Amino acid sequence: MAPGADESRTLSPDDEFEDERAPARAVTKRRRTAPSASGESTPKPRSDFRIAEQPGFVLHSYPYRETSLIIDVFSRDHGRIALVAKGAKRPHSGLRGVLQTFQPLGLSWSGNGEVRTLTNAEWVGGMLPLKGDALLSGFYVNELLVKFCAREDAHPAMFNHYMLTLSRLAHDEPAVQVLRSFECVLLRETGYAMNLTHTVTRQPVVPEDRYVFDPDRGVREASDEFPAQWPVIAGQTLIDMERDDYTLPQTSLQSRTLMRFLLNFHLGGAPLATRQILIDLQNL
Repeated sequence: MAPGADESRTLSPDDEFEDERAPARAVTKRRRTAPSASGESTPKPRSDFRIAEQPGFVLHSYPYRETSLIIDVFSRDHGRIALVAKGAKRPHSGLRGVLQTFQPLGLSWSGNGEVRTLTNAEWVGGMLPLKGDALLSGFYVNELLVKFCAREDAHPAMFNHYMLTLSRLAHDEPAVQVLRSFECVLLRETGYAMNLTHTVTRQPVVPEDRYVFDPDRGVREASDEFPAQWPVIAGQTLIDMERDDYTLPQTSLQSRTLMRFLLNFHLGGAPLATRQILIDLQNL
């Protein structure tokens, strides 16, 4: 079955493609400027059959049949998209060196079903690779995007912040600060509003006071009547988080506790594989 023909269901390893000998074309020689962090464009509807040179990143890939891959990409104007890359596993396929995580790509695809067909992938360049602990932090960020972003739900602002996050990690900025910033933006952009400077009763947060965060409502003044698992947070921490400032030791520690709690709540307790590794390494 050709992905562009009838893809109303999820691809499985038993599906067939009409032309497994015609892989997507990869262009690696031409270098262009990385996508602008301020670039905005109107999202295309799902019915569009062909998309050309869409800025995007590979979040995850897994084998499909003998020579192909299915890749989960995060694109600027179309959000998360599943693409089948025909022939990408072949030894001499140009795609093997192009479809790498954390590198900006220009992606083209066709089809209007759940899984589209990758027709071209071009390395854009302009970003440093991630190494060491920064690489593991990048995989954590990718896992969060997969968990929180629904397919074909465009988040241009989230895409821009994702690029910024990768750049900050590549330039060895403290991971604890970079990841907290990303987590806050992620929750806001995916519909989990976080007003950190006012309580649910619209009272301004006071730096010296103590608060809890009701995951369904927002900031509340700390009280014994609330569940014990709700972490108690200083007002200063909430104000610093709203300012995207994690330099104070108290803010760094309490924001980590709060974000662990909120992410776990919104994921329904589902574990994050990369988070546990980062915790074990004392980076998160």
